[in-house]
Amino acid sequence: MALTITDDCTACDACRPVCPNEAIATGDPSYTIDPSRCTECVGAEDEPQCQLVCPADCIIPDPKHPESRDQLLQKYQALRG
Repeated sequence: MALTITDDCTACDACRPVCPNEAIATGDPSYTIDPSRCTECVGAEDEPQCQLVCPADCIIPDPKHPESRDQLLQKYQALRG
């Protein structure tokens, strides 16, 4: 499933540059993740890079967008064209 950012986000900008799909955007007041672009780094990395670098531990699975690993990989491949 895609990831989401909770209200605990401090807008530190650690997550945005490491996202291989450019799914993370500056929000007001916290950052947001576009579920149509988030693949949890499937296809690019072994684990979600944003979660690894987030000092606030505020990036979690989004229950509104359940997807299997295969679906995430298909989405990644479609984004790469």
